[in-house]
Amino acid sequence: MNKHHVALIVETSTSYGRDLLHGIVRFMRVHDNWSVFLEQRDLTRDPPEWLAGWKGDGIISRATTAELADAVRSTGIPMVELTDRHATDVTPHVRSDDAAIGRLAAEHLIERGFERFAFCGFVGEAWSLRRESGFVEHVGALGFPCEVYRTAWFGPCTLSFDEEQRRLVQWLQSLSPPTGVMASNDVRGQQILDACSKTGIAVPEDVAVIGVDNDELLCQMCSPPLSSVIPNAAGAGYRAAELLAAMMQGTEQSIQSQVIEPIGIAERHSTDVVAIADREVSAALHFIRHNACRGISVDDVTNAVAISRSTLERQFRKYLKRTPQQEIRYVQVKRVRELLSTTDLSVERIASLCGFENPEYMYVVFKRIVHQTPGEFRQQMNPR
Repeated sequence: MNKHHVALIVETSTSYGRDLLHGIVRFMRVHDNWSVFLEQRDLTRDPPEWLAGWKGDGIISRATTAELADAVRSTGIPMVELTDRHATDVTPHVRSDDAAIGRLAAEHLIERGFERFAFCGFVGEAWSLRRESGFVEHVGALGFPCEVYRTAWFGPCTLSFDEEQRRLVQWLQSLSPPTGVMASNDVRGQQILDACSKTGIAVPEDVAVIGVDNDELLCQMCSPPLSSVIPNAAGAGYRAAELLAAMMQGTEQSIQSQVIEPIGIAERHSTDVVAIADREVSAALHFIRHNACRGISVDDVTNAVAISRSTLERQFRKYLKRTPQQEIRYVQVKRVRELLSTTDLSVERIASLCGFENPEYMYVVFKRIVHQTPGEFRQQMNPR
């Protein structure tokens, strides 16, 4: 069987780009009929000279500049676009669900008891603005305010390192502690943590920070280590390869744009705090976070914290807008999502590890909260 010749024009300089490529490679291992050309790239490199005369069968592109987008489109070769930096009329188009990423970060900070929030992003970057919108709208729906800081990421308006730090410091000092801050990516998160360190702002006690991309090396280099939303870049890469394979076989695609949900949160020290003034509620939350997957009940929580059930119920509704039982289930389901996304464990084993009495009950709870069955969610996160 003749192999399809495919060009991958995806940056290798970022963890997100490399994870996209991992997903494409996973597809290739299953189907084994692609011959791939990959050029080592960064985000702002000029379009490759070979592209204009290339006679291959398909392209997967992450067009991070307008020049590259035009160059790829002009080839007329079947292609799938992965860019998230700007709007595109190229179809099909696959990217991370940035609004869901923003909501997930917001929920992570809300469950830690924050009532003041801030978002730190970039001007003119579509992915950053979508994450900002998801974050701001989610906390706003609960009646919480949110401050926003933006500067340029690339281009002539980019600030010098010293000026960026000066403005960041000024902005962070204007926030009333404790504040939960979402950074639009891990690079932004590192900048925030550096600014906090220089001015003596306590992290996570005064400012808790969560980034996006889960760049393991960068997150661990931060002081303190940076919590981060984990996008399913590998899933996006796999889906793009799947769509391109169908296009190269002559199948017309009805899908215009597809977004891939994030996997979950990599929790590190930068958000390891409970920001609730009520010490009993704070202690209850701490107990639930560390014991929910052991199959605890609300009575276990009240016994551990020495508080009446009626008081605990009232205070949870006041601070978290949900009941203690709902909080237990939320923590359990969050762990189920993580295990479904990152392991091949059976549903039965996952139910046991997450504190459910049986897989059937986990199935009911998971579908009620996630609006998908565990099997549907796993397939979405890890397409085969």
